[in-house]
Amino acid sequence: MKNQDFNSRRTFLRNLGAGASALSLPLLGYGETLSFQNEHSRIYSLASNLDSADLSQPGRKLGIALVGLGSYSKNQLAPALQLTQNCRLAGIVTGTPAKADEWMKKYNIPKENVYDYKTFDRIADNKDIDVVYVVLPNSMHEEYVIRAAQAGKHVICEKPLAIMPKACQNMIDACKKANKQLAVGYRLHYEPFTREVIRLGQEKVFGAVKFVESSDGFRIGDPTQWRMKKSMAGGGPLMDVGIYAIQGARYVTGEEPISVTAQFSPKTEPDKFKDVEETMFWQFQFPSGAVSNSTTSYTAGVERLRASCEKGWFELSPAFGYGPLKGMTSKGPIEQPVVNHQAAHMDGVCKDLLAGKQLPDHVTGAEGLRDVKLLQAVYQAAETGRKINLKA
Repeated sequence: MKNQDFNSRRTFLRNLGAGASALSLPLLGYGETLSFQNEHSRIYSLASNLDSADLSQPGRKLGIALVGLGSYSKNQLAPALQLTQNCRLAGIVTGTPAKADEWMKKYNIPKENVYDYKTFDRIADNKDIDVVYVVLPNSMHEEYVIRAAQAGKHVICEKPLAIMPKACQNMIDACKKANKQLAVGYRLHYEPFTREVIRLGQEKVFGAVKFVESSDGFRIGDPTQWRMKKSMAGGGPLMDVGIYAIQGARYVTGEEPISVTAQFSPKTEPDKFKDVEETMFWQFQFPSGAVSNSTTSYTAGVERLRASCEKGWFELSPAFGYGPLKGMTSKGPIEQPVVNHQAAHMDGVCKDLLAGKQLPDHVTGAEGLRDVKLLQAVYQAAETGRKINLKA
């Protein structure tokens, strides 16, 4: 990494305020499927005018419409939107009339801001809604991100951005064509403990990172839910929470992996896991010589991010859940404020939109595409039993 790039990052991090909504942390990027390259200049250019629409009126909050009212919208996003400074819950999209009635009463949502999946495109005529947040099964992300962009709305999409890279690119292209921005639900990029371990790793506070353990898993409940259907989820725990482990290894090292090996575990509950993997392991190698080892599972809990360095170590455990996260280093505990992850994320995205700025690359569709390419590379490595080279 060039000294100029490193110094720019250090200056940027030093200037960050205590507020989580100000976060903009650099991650390195890469190009085509299984072909990777650094994109320092693009990533470090975090601010440029994008929209011609005037969103910068004093005190203005962007109106967000949630598409899909499942558990994440109900238990995390909607409550978080009661805490935000730069955005508000303005509308909903649901195919269940009973849910629509419940949400209208609970959050005082006007009837004209309530849509179903057939009437969704009429959202184009609603000036009260500025951003559409797609919170649907993975297989539906592409359709509704594209429809939202065509309706003239900025879009936030839950991770993973899509199942396959081609769908991700279609979404990116549609938003670009509509002159609207696409963000991914990378809430941890705005979370203080995560920001700190990124700083510790990328600024080499304990020397160069040599080894990373990055794992996330839990015991899943209802076996009939969409996450257990490959056609809807694209896979099992890797597509669900394994993406956090991939992100952790990438943002702690500040590098993109150059190769991956991976293994499926034997299925201990074959009747339950007929369609998706039960547990997976994978190993990344990075250009600096650092290596990472990761696990994801739907049968047992694991949630840890630990970096072993030349002169010490640091870790988060728990590392990826909704919080509070906890951290330690070889010199003592990590002390950071506890924030609502979803509120910090949506506030951070909407702060940039209100200012007419280009969103930082590491939370955009470009970052979502990088992760999806890596998810598919991990599957390819496990299915073939071969090391997959990811070099440019």
